[in-house]
Amino acid sequence: MTRKLEVVSTGALALVEDLGRPGLGTTGVGRSGAADRRALRLANRLVANPEDAAGIEVLFGGLAVRAHGLLTVALSGAPAPADVDGTPVGHHALIVLRPGQVLRLGVPPTGLRTYLSVRGGIAVEPVLGSRSTDILSGIGPEKLTPGTMLPIGTEPDALPLVDVAPVAVPPGGDVVLRAVPGPRAEFFTDVHALAVTTWTASSRSDRVGMRLEGTPLERAGSGELPSEGILRGAVQVPPGGEPVVFLADHPVTGGYPVAAVVLDADVDRAAQVRPGQRVRFVLVPPPWEEKP
Repeated sequence: MTRKLEVVSTGALALVEDLGRPGLGTTGVGRSGAADRRALRLANRLVANPEDAAGIEVLFGGLAVRAHGLLTVALSGAPAPADVDGTPVGHHALIVLRPGQVLRLGVPPTGLRTYLSVRGGIAVEPVLGSRSTDILSGIGPEKLTPGTMLPIGTEPDALPLVDVAPVAVPPGGDVVLRAVPGPRAEFFTDVHALAVTTWTASSRSDRVGMRLEGTPLERAGSGELPSEGILRGAVQVPPGGEPVVFLADHPVTGGYPVAAVVLDADVDRAAQVRPGQRVRFVLVPPPWEEKP
């Protein structure tokens, strides 16, 4: 019997994501991939998949999937209440789905994105070397809809080494992000105002970027920049003065000044911030300037 996962319901949004398609920025194709890479890697490690195997990224719970064949899965990221045919199951732990059983996710109390990995990986057809859905460019698999049948790949030779991984879940209070000032700090009267202000995540945030609301940053002049390369974690400031922290599906170029860049180690944390949650920045020296 061919193993598959049937999508019963999706909630707000459910996407197939792996670790993206690196190295194509010069052709105008962004990396995309899981918004919280750490969470996807953890779920894959639990089921002994390669860390870049494709899983399902679920926005704010609501996913339900039915097993076709015997499947081993794991959940990570935002701790959405989960059950299998009504029996509660945990996160960061191995879950066995027997043929016909349905796994359902509720609304997580903290965090925004939950990840479901299946032993063998989601084996949809790759596009440009990746199975990730990029919502900005439209590259990759379609958004999941009820009735979608997802093929599951061959189980890896490696066996799961742990049953449960005790890790912290995304915080529900203020989120602190470390960032390096610049590279266009001179476009603002005081780039340190970025760290003084307590920002609020906007409901307009998505996989492209986390939009922040608060006291606008003041421009030092009226000049504009030509478009230049943008990377994940860049804190770009449009003319209105309210920053945008670019996430997985960010554009490859942008013309607004970048006031700071969130450390890569903290970008996954930004991807779990919910609308209405407060965000603070701590400006730190670039790693190459840190004293030993």
